[in-house]
Amino acid sequence: FAIKILDRQRILAMKIDEQQIKTEIATLKLLKHPNVVRLYEVAASKTKIYMVLEYVNGGELFEKIALKGKLSEKEGRKLFQQLMDAVSYCHERGVYHRDLKPENVLVDAKGNIKVSDFGLSALPQHQRKDGLLHTTCGSPNYIAPEVLLNKGYDGSMSDVWSCGVILYVMLTGNLPFDDENMVVLYQKILKGDYRIPKWLSPGAQDILRKLLDPNPITRLGMDGIREHDWFNQSYTPAVPFDDDDDNYVGDDNSHMTKVAYVMCTDICCIITWF
Repeated sequence: FAIKILDRQRILAMKIDEQQIKTEIATLKLLKHPNVVRLYEVAASKTKIYMVLEYVNGGELFEKIALKGKLSEKEGRKLFQQLMDAVSYCHERGVYHRDLKPENVLVDAKGNIKVSDFGLSALPQHQRKDGLLHTTCGSPNYIAPEVLLNKGYDGSMSDVWSCGVILYVMLTGNLPFDDENMVVLYQKILKGDYRIPKWLSPGAQDILRKLLDPNPITRLGMDGIREHDWFNQSYTPAVPFDDDDDNYVGDDNSHMTKVAYVMCTDICCIITWF
């Protein structure tokens, strides 16, 4: 297992309500998908919150891309299919990641991806009466243009944009939007100012163009992605775990176990919120 430690003082400084943290963790514990890092247990001390997570030993997708320079379309498509399966599963359960990037996508020993780090994720109760999210968050190069406008945005479509940027990075080894000057970077994102290499296949070029559409209304959505010819090649949708698979433990496949407690010297209690 892996243990993620959250500093309570930092949480307070961010003015995040404790009930929001409880609700978010409770929701994340319900995510049971082969391409999403599992959250098994939560414990706390007076100063820290400890999240017991599935351990994924293959490193970050970012490292995989950096090592190879770029991925082949075949490999990139397989990982993108898994990414979209994971993101779609989360969206169906009202969870929007909002910080998707290769550093937050892990790779297991078998080369399959696991979406991680839901620290900026949003749940349905974070939406205002207009049904939109209004918190600006995410990593600069992967942030959707509508998020920058501060007028509210659809969490599912902003995640799709970030997935499009990830696909571009996997297939080309470069960022579609990049500049040392943040103002210039954001202008490029808002305008959709990027170039797709001509050496990519027509199908790859087409899906990238539709994913990186600055207009979230006309941008390719989950249904459109699944229907796209490039995406559909050799595609077998992932099957979420049943509730009976609650004890499943990531990469090993050799045993089933249940987290009963966490051995950390400064933990004073096991959270019983849930």
